[in-house]
Amino acid sequence: MDAVRVALLREVLAGTEWIQETRRFAGALRGAVVPHGGGLLLVGSAAYEPWHLAAHLDDEAAWSGLPELSPTLVRHRVPGGAPAHLAVGLGRLAAVGRGETLLVVAPGQPGSGLLERVHDARRNGATVLALDGGDRDLHALAHDALAAPPAPPDETAGAAPDLGLDTVQHLVSAAAGENSLPAPRGRRRFRDRLARLADGLTAPPPPRW
Repeated sequence: MDAVRVALLREVLAGTEWIQETRRFAGALRGAVVPHGGGLLLVGSAAYEPWHLAAHLDDEAAWSGLPELSPTLVRHRVPGGAPAHLAVGLGRLAAVGRGETLLVVAPGQPGSGLLERVHDARRNGATVLALDGGDRDLHALAHDALAAPPAPPDETAGAAPDLGLDTVQHLVSAAAGENSLPAPRGRRRFRDRLARLADGLTAPPPPRW
């Protein structure tokens, strides 16, 4: 982990507004999926696929004993030969209905096509959550939303760290499994969770499908 990331993580964990905000949003996510036994769908924009958040939510589901947090990743483009858990296309959104939760993650504009699908999902009774850069149209459709500040294109030494959507996703996924019963192996100590979050921040990019 580079020095900027270390400084950012320390500042975030020191009790800034982002601890409260990410925990609030994570609580809304948990409150939407747990009572319905799951049904969490995760979708990004055509230019951004939230595979990292999907993986971390899957980890939190296993650690916290809340399988409801494990999402289905919905993809704009499904390559041939993709495994089943990576082969769910946008057509799945047409079947979203009451009792399901649609989490939209998009750093930029989600696009009119996706917004139309989100609108239809909400009209059909789904809970819509948005984790993005602050798109007005998407926030108007969402039951709850969290806007991450844009990461600067170039960070200089000594500059105040900006969170950016990727870091906010890490904080949300880490908070999603909090305040729940631990898995049988027992509650991890704080330093273990911190180490796991730090590892996630430095994880290499996934292989191209």
